[in-house]
Amino acid sequence: MHPDLLEWGINQMLKRFILWDYKRGSWQYDVMVGIILAFLFLTPRAWFRDWPRTQQAKTIAAVPGGFFVPPGQLEHLTERERWEKLAARVRAEAGNPRLAVTRVEPILDSEGELLGYLVFAR
Repeated sequence: MHPDLLEWGINQMLKRFILWDYKRGSWQYDVMVGIILAFLFLTPRAWFRDWPRTQQAKTIAAVPGGFFVPPGQLEHLTERERWEKLAARVRAEAGNPRLAVTRVEPILDSEGELLGYLVFAR
């Protein structure tokens, strides 16, 4: 077989494959569907970062050493406003108006999305 003819045949086959030019029920069509299904079911989830999202906490939760505060409407505030609002929410939740906030750390997921704040107080 002549090399140019072989190259032409391969190009035609790739063109038909890319343009999905095979009739339904032909063996070529079945092979393409099989390849697509194998890709869908055998590709690791990590390639697409397809992980189930965890539910956001709705209320303040006490954790060892501090409090977890969901982000709510705190994202667009300045640092000082955010600190004051977090301190007020933690004081109200703890029922202690003299509680002093010592540190606030944002909690981010693996994609960099804000999950909430860890507020340390004493």
